[in-house]
Amino acid sequence: VNEQGLIETTSANLPRIDYSDSSTEPSLLLEPQSTNLFTYSNDFSQWSSLAGASVINNALVSPDGSLNADEFVFDGTNNGRIEKNISTTNGLVYTFSIYLKNKDIANPTQVFIGNETNSEGGFVTITNEWQRFTNTQTVNETNEYPRIRYDGIGSLYAYGAQFEQLSYATSYIPTSGSTATRLGETADNAGGAGVFNSEEGVLYAEIAALTDGGSNRTITLSNGSYDNSVRIQFYLNTNEIEMRIVVQGVIQAIQRVAIANTLLFNKMAVKYKENDFQLWVNGSVLRFDTSGTVPASGTLSELSFDDGNGNGDFYGKTKNLKVFNYALTDEELQTLTT
Repeated sequence: VNEQGLIETTSANLPRIDYSDSSTEPSLLLEPQSTNLFTYSNDFSQWSSLAGASVINNALVSPDGSLNADEFVFDGTNNGRIEKNISTTNGLVYTFSIYLKNKDIANPTQVFIGNETNSEGGFVTITNEWQRFTNTQTVNETNEYPRIRYDGIGSLYAYGAQFEQLSYATSYIPTSGSTATRLGETADNAGGAGVFNSEEGVLYAEIAALTDGGSNRTITLSNGSYDNSVRIQFYLNTNEIEMRIVVQGVIQAIQRVAIANTLLFNKMAVKYKENDFQLWVNGSVLRFDTSGTVPASGTLSELSFDDGNGNGDFYGKTKNLKVFNYALTDEELQTLTT
């Protein structure tokens, strides 16, 4: 989402500066690999129109600023729906997402989004503004039928459907005739010899997770390996974060803490200095350790969105990222993270 609030397609290997959370404070968006399994994500005439529902192509300006949103017309037939058959793997988790906007549906709280049964989706409330709605389910069949259903009379607008094998919706991947994949995004190897102070400093980040738990997502100051590293990460447990300092393969300090919500932007700082390690979050020191060494001078040379070894890639949103080459005072850390 660009500064004008429109969905924009970017070229490969360019940083995505995303404004979906704020029109004035963008963030760097890094996402895992995902495939849109819909072969036609925005031409709903290629879907099945069933039981008194029909599609009008290119009826309204969409969230990308083009005249390419379709209109779904419902005539009041029970179980009227627009749907698409998708091959799935039984027992895996999939997320269906789509942008919707009301035209003249009298009861906008009764639009159903989901798969073929009521237990595989739910009713949403559409409005006169574009909104993205999502439905996540563990499927129990080898074929699913993601759909938009309405039993009354009226029309709504639709744009940008996506069906992906993830527990949450990632940014829209357009398709036209075949599935499409966005590769996992990484941002590594910033820095160089002599840039960072290995003996004391602060690693600071204002970040938000894309999902709670599931895997470690790490930002690391290192020598290109896990063995000498200062790291801050979203931990695999729900709403937990961790600081970890490793010297020559030995953990010197490790502290983990639960916070209110990792999906919101949180300001975090890891202070590292011999026998003085602290984890600050949103203006407070939540964990500390008063015993441990730090890497030798000149060791730390790389800032990366992973664990230093190329694992634990950070997938999330980053508004701010700083490395201070000296250990800040408590007052400075409180100001920085408030």
